Amino acid sequence: MAEITAALVMELRAKSGVGMMDCKKALLENDGDISASIDWLRAKGLSKAAKKADRVAAEGLVAVASREDGKGEIGAAIEFNSETDFVARNELFQNAAKAFAQLGLEHHTVEALHGAELEAGKSVQDEVTSMIATIGENMQLRRAARLSVDEGVVASYVHNAVAPGLGRIGVLVALHGAGDKDKLRELGRKIAMHVAATAPLSLNTDDLDPAAIEKERTVLTEKAKEEGKPEAMIAKIVEGQINKFQKDVVLTKQPFVMNPDVTIEQLVTEAGKELGAPGLHLAGFVRLALGEGVEKVEGPDFAAEVASMTGGNA
Repeated sequence: MAEITAALVMELRAKSGVGMMDCKKALLENDGDISASIDWLRAKGLSKAAKKADRVAAEGLVAVASREDGKGEIGAAIEFNSETDFVARNELFQNAAKAFAQLGLEHHTVEALHGAELEAGKSVQDEVTSMIATIGENMQLRRAARLSVDEGVVASYVHNAVAPGLGRIGVLVALHGAGDKDKLRELGRKIAMHVAATAPLSLNTDDLDPAAIEKERTVLTEKAKEEGKPEAMIAKIVEGQINKFQKDVVLTKQPFVMNPDVTIEQLVTEAGKELGAPGLHLAGFVRLALGEGVEKVEGPDFAAEVASMTGGNA
């Protein structure tokens, strides 16, 4: 049996939003496993925040950039982290984020971007190291993504923008097909705003991670049992909930936030007809939210309260 320390209880509390005693019980039931404890809390109907357990805040900026490429376009998004929001408001930091996003148009991975040449003899990683020494705060170019289409547009949207192309959430949407580029870009921007709001997990149903579906199925099955649903009905109930889950998290199946009467898939199909581009389709999307998956526990100090529950083990 793993030792259930005060630190472990506080970590689960920060991730789930559930009270200390329930967090401790969940950890005891799951041998200290945080991920399993979150699923256990969800199955018990206790954790409203568990679905967002990995979305812990961190500071810095997300930057986006794009350019035309023949009949098509290329778009890039990067996440550049800092320890404080104060540094993220620094002009030096913001200019670096913009420069990294521009380089991202040519480099497909964050590893390649680290080694990219920013100026003669100086790589992106060299620049980050220099900035750390100058500003005195840890920084990290953490993520990079790139989309391209050989015909069409890669539209972008930045939420909570602090400057053009810089903010806390950056979205790219690739629309492949013929048609007026300005109108395509307007459509793509609206879909990008939708993506920023709904945080879909995949473009199409077939792209959805099977592990994510099975994890949801397990949680829903346990929840149905906890609620006392008839054993013979549980599989049917869960299957219906899985279908709803897929519609909730698959971009093309989601109701468009600006007009819930149509799905994103229907929106694009109708736009294709209006633009005389029947083959118009969504080719991909990227959503980078600042601090997504970064551990940064903040808030009141519950150490004394937890210590009394765990026998003083911190």
